[in-house]
Amino acid sequence: MEGQEGEQQPHLVLAHKLFLLKHSDVQDIEKVHLQEEVLTFIKADDMAPLYERLVADKVFELDPVLLESMKAKIEEDLKKLDDKIADAELNLGETEVREAHLSKALFYIRISDKEKALEQLKVTESKTVAVGQKMDLVFHTLQIGFFYMDFELISKSIDKAKNLFEEGGDWERKNRLKVYEGLYCMASRNFKKAATLFLDSISTFTTYELFPYTTFIFYTVLTSIISLDRVSLKEKVVDAPEILAIIGKIPNLSSFLNSLYGCQYKDFFLAFAGLTQQIKMDNYLHPHFRYYMREVRAVVYGQFLESYKSITIEAMASAFGVSVDFIDLELSRFIAAGKLHCKIDKVAGILETNRPDAKNALYQATIKQGDFLLNRIQKLSRVIDL
Repeated sequence: MEGQEGEQQPHLVLAHKLFLLKHSDVQDIEKVHLQEEVLTFIKADDMAPLYERLVADKVFELDPVLLESMKAKIEEDLKKLDDKIADAELNLGETEVREAHLSKALFYIRISDKEKALEQLKVTESKTVAVGQKMDLVFHTLQIGFFYMDFELISKSIDKAKNLFEEGGDWERKNRLKVYEGLYCMASRNFKKAATLFLDSISTFTTYELFPYTTFIFYTVLTSIISLDRVSLKEKVVDAPEILAIIGKIPNLSSFLNSLYGCQYKDFFLAFAGLTQQIKMDNYLHPHFRYYMREVRAVVYGQFLESYKSITIEAMASAFGVSVDFIDLELSRFIAAGKLHCKIDKVAGILETNRPDAKNALYQATIKQGDFLLNRIQKLSRVIDL
């Protein structure tokens, strides 16, 4: 699973195709083409374990001849790899032994045998001394985790990588790990941490094995919009030269970002509608589609209302290019959920904002903590008196 610069790891390309095959929004004719592409992948790499899983899931009908031919080829290749390991152990040095074991691990990854790949990576690690080489094995494990969307494996591997960095490690691998961790955070709905990690990696991005740079910018902008305040968004995203160089290549993304910052709310909703399909068709973002839609709308409504003490519902609906009934229903949901600090006067058709006072909140918290401390002191004094 070695990814070259500028090239996405083929197994992760395959993972996205498998995701689309099971996606309800993908048309049947498109699924026929996807099946052909997936089968081409499987045949090229003799991925018998994956083929058997897809047959069990009724994605493919069983072709016994194809399956037997793949298994025979796997058996033949494994014999060659085992012979190579035996020869290295008898006649060569520790480096050659490690390389032979690594070749076997990569072979299991190539044929999509998850358990045996992880087991062989552990064997390879036991033959590895250098921290950098151990880190590369962790990256292989992380790629397996993302292929199978195994969050437990990903989380443990990230923790392991961080422990390895305490022993040493170069900056290039540390920066790569930030992108891996950012993708894990995004895929597990921790958008704030994902945005921080992605933004830290913009100028040092080399993790092409996970996704192209355009996809990285796409993820960075999406996570930043719902995570950063307005000032930080301007400084780190809107004016970032790395983002400006790429954002125009991604449909609707530039309009999505700049219309939000420029308070052009009609344009924002149009761009947002254009982006929804891209978010839906992304295997990492799809599970969080509804959540992300809500969070973005909460951000944009909050930004609009921040400028007003009160405003008519009709004026707000006009600013967003939607109906009064739609905006009324939207706001009532967000107010009930505590996402917006305002109230609706339905009779007068007015929205009144009631932003929480930070100083008052701090005062109330101090009083509460003071009462708690006094109670503790009184209890302690009774104990001392006894």
